[in-house]
Amino acid sequence: MQLKKWILSSLFGFYCSAALAPAAWAADDNTGTTASKAGQQFQVGSLSVERYGHQGKAIILIPGLASGSWVWQDTIRQLEKNHTLYVVTLAGFDGRPAIEGPLLEKARQSLLDLIQQQKLIKPMLIGHSMGGTLSIWFAQEHSDLISGVVAVDGLPVLPGTENAPAEQRPALAASFKAQMSAQTTEAFNKQQLQYMRTVGVIDEQLAQASAIRTSKSDPAACASYVSELVTMDLRKDMSKVQVPLLEVSPWHAPDFATRNISLEAKNSYYQSLLQGAPKLKVVGINNARHFVMLDQPKAFAEALNNFLDSVE
Repeated sequence: MQLKKWILSSLFGFYCSAALAPAAWAADDNTGTTASKAGQQFQVGSLSVERYGHQGKAIILIPGLASGSWVWQDTIRQLEKNHTLYVVTLAGFDGRPAIEGPLLEKARQSLLDLIQQQKLIKPMLIGHSMGGTLSIWFAQEHSDLISGVVAVDGLPVLPGTENAPAEQRPALAASFKAQMSAQTTEAFNKQQLQYMRTVGVIDEQLAQASAIRTSKSDPAACASYVSELVTMDLRKDMSKVQVPLLEVSPWHAPDFATRNISLEAKNSYYQSLLQGAPKLKVVGINNARHFVMLDQPKAFAEALNNFLDSVE
């Protein structure tokens, strides 16, 4: 119960903070490594696509709410030598024009169009946060077209709302959207910074740099995506995910210490939300918050490589 309350208290920040990676990543990732450059950029439906690499198995990387390809820079460098990567950015995020809804349905159809137009053979989907939810939803309908899913702190239902009756979800979604839409730009930016400091990442410098990027995304688009997410509950169809599914669960002990919630308890909670998936594995990564690939790039790379090896 304490775990659910903690997660629910973070929901507004979790999805509407537009938690982005550092502005410095346009040139590097704060480690002195030059960011990869896309070999090709194009549009497919509501998705802006960047292609990296040109050989090996195809992988589609899907950032979360308000994020762009920069959030995957370490992962891109890790994988582009032996894979062909398609990194997508959803409409309204990272400077892309916003569109009218239903936004998630359009994104899911655009993923299908991307696979078909590029003639991708069983690509892997890797999604962070909302991108993970979208990947799970896609797999429920099109497991025959992909080889697996990696959901990085993304789940089939908004954590903390799993007990909300279906008939109450539209009102709950409307409430979330109204709260977000009522924010001034200044309040929105302050909230984003506070979120990054407390839920997004551990490092203070990284948190401050991350908040700078949020202004590139459309706040109204964020509100619309969130309202759609609140109405969704994909748990009843988890058995339709017929491909291997890896859920990455970040863990930062100070965030949970006063609530006596262990890493095992958090993983167990995530496992319960994903119940029914026949090929599920939940992996916890210590000393990391929501953007686990930024906080612990090496540990994340190891978990990802192990999963890719087991599938390939």
